[in-house]
Amino acid sequence: MKKSTPIALAVAAAVLLAAFALNPSADRHRVKIREATGERNQLAKAIGIGALTAFASSYHSLGIASYTTVGDRTVSWGALGMVFVRS
Repeated sequence: MKKSTPIALAVAAAVLLAAFALNPSADRHRVKIREATGERNQLAKAIGIGALTAFASSYHSLGIASYTTVGDRTVSWGALGMVFVRS
């Protein structure tokens, strides 16, 4: 076994552990959905469309990543502490 193999395994384990620890929660997804909807459309922000979408979303965790759906549509996904909202 090469000397770099244990180091590579340690780095991979650290990244995997960080991914589990930083997986965004359901609340972080919902906050990001409300913010993104308000930034894109002021009328939608005023009448609370973002809050309604966030409330209706279902949270799914994959351990190292997560996503929310409304019906069959994926609304947001997140990993390593970051959440991205689909337009």
